[in-house]
Amino acid sequence: MGWAPQVLILSHPAIGGFLTHCGWNSTIEGISAGLPLITLPIMGDQFCNEKLAVQILRIGVSLGADKPTMFGDEKSASLLKKENVENAIHQLMDEGDEGMERRKRAKEFGDKAKKGVEIGGSSYSNITHLIHDIIQQSKKM
Repeated sequence: MGWAPQVLILSHPAIGGFLTHCGWNSTIEGISAGLPLITLPIMGDQFCNEKLAVQILRIGVSLGADKPTMFGDEKSASLLKKENVENAIHQLMDEGDEGMERRKRAKEFGDKAKKGVEIGGSSYSNITHLIHDIIQQSKKM
């Protein structure tokens, strides 16, 4: 069957937030969809990606994972408390100033991501320049 079409699901208008383990792909997909995030890093760079979403971009709410899970040692994982899950969901869905600001910022980042890949956008232009440079370099050989 393959994987669920995550990007398609995240772009559906009924989706109001995204629980992510903060892997780079999932983090970028959530940001690109313009969604606020609930973060639950497990290992490696996921903790840095959580800091990006929660502290720098301020579009995420942490579930409070504070240490990595070691392969084959599930006992090393942070214990997830139901109160933390409930609190994170309430913060994400909050209709007050903080929740509205988080959703507004998430939407703005999503709009910027979409503009970056449109014709003339920064990512589109950068990849076009890279392709042209590779072609030029290959002609010199």
